[in-house]
Amino acid sequence: MTRNNETFFSEFLLLGLSIPPAYKHLFYSLFLAMYLTTILGNLLIIVLVLLDSHLHTPMYLFLSNLSFSDLCFSSVTTPKLLQNMQSQIPSITFGGCLTQLYFYMFFGNMEIFLLVVMAYDRYVAICFPLHYTSIMSPKLCVCLLLPLWMLTTLHAMMHTMLMARLSFCKNNVILHFFCDLSPLLNLACSDTSVNELMILITGGSFIIVPFLLIVTSYSRIVSSIFKISSTQGIYKVFSTCGSHLAVVSLFYGTLFGLYLCPSTNYSPVKETTMTMMYTVVTPMLNPFIYSLRNRDMKMALKRVICNKKISL
Repeated sequence: MTRNNETFFSEFLLLGLSIPPAYKHLFYSLFLAMYLTTILGNLLIIVLVLLDSHLHTPMYLFLSNLSFSDLCFSSVTTPKLLQNMQSQIPSITFGGCLTQLYFYMFFGNMEIFLLVVMAYDRYVAICFPLHYTSIMSPKLCVCLLLPLWMLTTLHAMMHTMLMARLSFCKNNVILHFFCDLSPLLNLACSDTSVNELMILITGGSFIIVPFLLIVTSYSRIVSSIFKISSTQGIYKVFSTCGSHLAVVSLFYGTLFGLYLCPSTNYSPVKETTMTMMYTVVTPMLNPFIYSLRNRDMKMALKRVICNKKISL
């Protein structure tokens, strides 16, 4: 579409993942297997938490929310990636791009906040074990989760609406495998100062502050560990927190490496690889980290299978 000698695009080309034709089928099979593993693994955790009454605790309530967020977070980018790998023209419409951007930001931010809530839950469980039930009441759990869903909705909606008001007339090639804020802003031919200002203002609140809260929670946990005299008690603390720390390390490690790396070291290949880590790989690994290391999850799976056999 043209107007005043300017060209405005109704669709974009996603050219951030350049795979040689000889390896396309191999990588397609790999990404498809990873996506199916992500779906099945996270669905398994959600179903187990729903069906097994032993898992109706705050810790597993937050874990099921994290699994749902992981499942949706991966589904925002991977199906379109798989479709484009089979297409001659890896394109996405303008409306589809904004929709992808909204849900990418929504579930990405939701994952960050859920990691904070889970860190607080572990802090209360280890530092105040006798008062855990009274502190982490169902009412508090709801009061923690509902504002998070509302806050991430408003944040994602704000950035999506600010992006929708821009005009894109430079070119329609996005050097990424999905629609993210930075690649889209680079293509805009209208003023992006408001967008950049809001990214700067909200960036710290939605990335740095949650990370500092997680660090604070685990600093308190570590200090309480030194008060435990028994080796068995220390092992129990580490086994309880190990899974969550592994997930936090995976998610924030790639996030910081991507968004806090010096601009002089920018590389499209590096950015695509690191983005792939926390959008595709991390949601796939989370169910394995929690289920394979977690005795409660293993016992719940056995109980559900046994009950199913008895009912048959």
